[in-house]
Amino acid sequence: MHKSILATALTLLAGSAGLAAAAPSTYAVDPTHTFARYAIPHFGTSTNRGLVGRTSGSVVLDKAAQSGRADITLDMAFVQTGVPGLDAHLKGPDFFDVAQHPSARFVGERFVFEGDKLQQVVGQLTLRGKTHPVTLQAQRFNCYDNPMMKREVCGGDFQATIKRSLWGASWGLDMGFADEVQLTIQIEAIKQ
Repeated sequence: MHKSILATALTLLAGSAGLAAAAPSTYAVDPTHTFARYAIPHFGTSTNRGLVGRTSGSVVLDKAAQSGRADITLDMAFVQTGVPGLDAHLKGPDFFDVAQHPSARFVGERFVFEGDKLQQVVGQLTLRGKTHPVTLQAQRFNCYDNPMMKREVCGGDFQATIKRSLWGASWGLDMGFADEVQLTIQIEAIKQ
């Protein structure tokens, strides 16, 4: 009987150790590999593209439970298109209104997996002081051991098509600029 109690205790301890090993991990956003890009059709011909070049945030990922949470902040003062006049216009009140709303934020509240592959991050995007639901589709999500950092890094490209007018950025809709904007967040985050 004493052996069976000891075996049960060892089994419970082993199970507890397994639970501890499967605990969620926190990853810090790598600002040198994390950017937000947008693409918007221009008068039905070419596509205007821009980049938000300064980001911060964190991701909590529990691979075993297939769950997570992401909190990404975009510094809207660092929007770049390669055209200085357009950059200034985008930062003004017609679009991002950086003076009043210097940052945008995406909070991913639910990770959706299919098998062991992350498919979607469901969350809320706050831009220009307004918050609306956005679901990002995951592409090429992967975790790997970074040989230079000697740490695990997870990342991928995450895309959604949003209607900018929901956030109050309606300038140009009556002139032929599309309401629909393709948003891509390229992210890599380093395990802490």
